Amino acid sequence: MIDEETAAVFREELRDLVDSLERGLLDLKAAPADMALVNQVFRDLHTVKGSGAMFGYAELAGFIHRFETAFDRVRAGEVPVTADLIRLALAARDEIPRLVEGQADTEGRRAAILDGLAALRPEGAEAAAGGADAVAADTDRAGADAVGPMALEFRLLGPALGLGARPEAVLAELRDIGAVDIVADLAEVPPLDQLDPDQCMIVWRALVPAGISEAQVEEAFIFVDAEWKLTRLPVADGGGFDFGLEPAEAAAPAQDAGEAAAVAAPVVAAQAGPQAGVQAAPMAAHSAATIRVSAERLDALMDAVGELVIVEARLTELARQSRDAALMTTAEQITRLAAGLRDATMTMRMVPMRSLVGRFRRLVTELSDRLAKPVTFAVLGEDTELDKTVIEKLADPLVHVLRNALDHGMETPAHRQDSGKPATGVIELSAEHAGAEVLIRVRDDGRGMDPAKIRAKAVAQGLVAHDAVLTEAQIFGLVFEPGFSTATEVTDLSGRGVGMDVVRRTIESLRGAIEIDSKLGQGTTVTLRLPLTLAIIEGLLVEVGGEKYTLPMAAVHEIVALPQDRAEPKRTGDFLDIRGRFVPFLRLRSLFGCAGAAPAEQNVVIVSAGEQRVGIVVDRIVGTNQTVIKQMSKLHAGVRAVSGATILGDGSVALILDVGHLIGLGRTMPVGPVAVAGTGFAEVAA
Repeated sequence: MIDEETAAVFREELRDLVDSLERGLLDLKAAPADMALVNQVFRDLHTVKGSGAMFGYAELAGFIHRFETAFDRVRAGEVPVTADLIRLALAARDEIPRLVEGQADTEGRRAAILDGLAALRPEGAEAAAGGADAVAADTDRAGADAVGPMALEFRLLGPALGLGARPEAVLAELRDIGAVDIVADLAEVPPLDQLDPDQCMIVWRALVPAGISEAQVEEAFIFVDAEWKLTRLPVADGGGFDFGLEPAEAAAPAQDAGEAAAVAAPVVAAQAGPQAGVQAAPMAAHSAATIRVSAERLDALMDAVGELVIVEARLTELARQSRDAALMTTAEQITRLAAGLRDATMTMRMVPMRSLVGRFRRLVTELSDRLAKPVTFAVLGEDTELDKTVIEKLADPLVHVLRNALDHGMETPAHRQDSGKPATGVIELSAEHAGAEVLIRVRDDGRGMDPAKIRAKAVAQGLVAHDAVLTEAQIFGLVFEPGFSTATEVTDLSGRGVGMDVVRRTIESLRGAIEIDSKLGQGTTVTLRLPLTLAIIEGLLVEVGGEKYTLPMAAVHEIVALPQDRAEPKRTGDFLDIRGRFVPFLRLRSLFGCAGAAPAEQNVVIVSAGEQRVGIVVDRIVGTNQTVIKQMSKLHAGVRAVSGATILGDGSVALILDVGHLIGLGRTMPVGPVAVAGTGFAEVAA
């Protein structure tokens, strides 16, 4: 019985293998003739089977064995890669996690999947009918592959021993398939004082009898980085095998087989797939430098670094007040060290987008088949990294957006051809860094969104007045309202007006923003703007009514002085002309109901989210600082103008303003005079 820690390691590695298996199957669907992908899928299956058996998951190993046996027929050329094969293989892949968790198969899914895989036949009427022709074809294939006898020479590559390779296990595999006369050549082994314990300098030679195929030999090396070659041995007169040796030498067969490998004429040279070649060693060495760390430990480390940043700010403030040179020098050194530790810790928390791409490809593939809407799914920027917390919460919103793009946005092939478009549509998922933000876009070349139809539906549902003046961006924003949907009927995929509301709330909870750009008949682009991290940000510290607030520097576009003719608080919302562009601005004093008179000189911080900009009037700009984000309590959950809090160097607390909410207020704030008295957090939270 394995312990829980070992089981957790196995499950983590199995998750990577299953993801690799799914990627391989989806790639194979797009390129059914690619034998490299077929071999990759087979290796993943073989690894899962071996690992499962080693860790005591006998039922998993048995299931994968039958799965692997069926797929070996694909590798042998007996069965072509078809949509049915990929569908059954993906269904079998889905059973792997259930087998590991010990879930019973009460519905008989696994047997049905395996029976379906076993029942797959070559294409064509003759193959479907079976009979003597099929048997003859199998015999011809076996005869072509199973040549022999052959001499085998192989060596392990790079730091194989340091990475845990076991030569005796490889030799046992070779003996199992019938290899004999195995000899170790020690000619390349250096003196003991020059020996590298991580590298294997021994070369082995063996005799492979007739009837053994190259594929069977390859399986012996499937778990190690090795270079190997096969050399056919000529048949001597009288039916024996000519090893190219003198009669006296033939008396020592254990040594003769090794020499035969060197003198026989080369017939075929093979390498064990991607494991072989000079590139294998550097790749293996790189994997040895990787270590798995639980997410809880990373979270604990990030919390500790956050506290360190707060203490560092406190120390810097004390040093500034004391004006002690030694203390100030020490504070500067700790600031540099804390900044380096902060950056290193945040880097460890970053996860590439590719960790999500697999499930999206599967989703698009299955929905495309189900809706009979063929699409090409393209992914750009898979290496773009985000904080792991953002990645975890991003999956569901992207599922909704992709599903809508295919279900609502994409036309049927007939409609696309009538519109002069290719029958196959395009859905593109892209990710890129933009300063301290990550932009994730989902673009389709479908029918696009009709602003008139959306507006009419919103008026019918009472969301907007019939005479309301709305920009195109505001009209598109209506699709995020709870219960809003333009679908004419409710299906199991969409139509209830729930999905996009969930998308908006999730993105806003991540301190992000969402934008829609659509052209009728041309397609739609949904852009998600997300922060790189949710833990520590660069903040702009401002003061309003004697209280300090923080604005994320990533959202700050510029700072301008408030014109004297706009200094009087006659309006809550107003506009500034900034280089020919009208930008609405908000007075935080009015929004927060601050007492006392405003200073004679005030500043306007222009914040932006995409193309939208809003000015925020503040009393004073304090400066920039490292902001450790602390979550607000449940009692303050309704205060939407505030997204969190931070502790300053003097020990006081500064609230972090929610830029997205303030921009929303700026877009809807009335231009005419409004009441200032009583305007506080209660109204801002609405």
